[in-house]
Amino acid sequence: MNFLPLWRYQNQLIDGAIVTLELTVISALAGLVIGIAGAVALKGRITTLRWLVRGYIELFRNTPSLIQIFIVFFVLPNFGLKLPAFEAAAVALSLYFGAYSVEIIRAGLDSIPRSQVEAGQCLGLSGWQVFRHIILPPALRNAYPAVTSQFVLLLLGTSLASQVAADELFHVAGFIESRTYRSFEVYAVICAVYFAMAMSFKALFAIIGMTAFRWPRRR
Repeated sequence: MNFLPLWRYQNQLIDGAIVTLELTVISALAGLVIGIAGAVALKGRITTLRWLVRGYIELFRNTPSLIQIFIVFFVLPNFGLKLPAFEAAAVALSLYFGAYSVEIIRAGLDSIPRSQVEAGQCLGLSGWQVFRHIILPPALRNAYPAVTSQFVLLLLGTSLASQVAADELFHVAGFIESRTYRSFEVYAVICAVYFAMAMSFKALFAIIGMTAFRWPRRR
């Protein structure tokens, strides 16, 4: 084993890691917005909208995310919508993350007792005020562990963007391997970087959970 030939590519590795983080954060934020909107739609009274959201969930949760990326990158240009590799991957991963977030947040909304909603209505709050101040905050708190776990899976799933030549970490690894022919060393380093990022986010989310939501530490 010889890791020294990889040292000259440290800047590319750093750039790839940054792109991976950018892709993860953008997709997670967009997916979270989709998740909240979809969960609200599922709880709403518009039957057609509920069916559309349910169809979206089933479609994106039961098809490979790689195919979804390919469709956005290779198929949509036939309909006049051509996106660069990074943007195409971000759109596909956002929709993929959003499909899971809808169900996670819906479960959080369902966990709120009806009595709390009725108490807000008795205080004269509007429907929007009840949702914003009484339903949504504790629902997000209850959904937080599942959402953060899905975030870590999204981080690892960004490696699929390399298949459309997005300049994220795994794509950089392929470039370095083709130049150095050090397959084991390259992918060992990439594995370590992904592991470090995943564990860092898990630690960060645990700290946020203990401070923002006042969760007790596990013993």
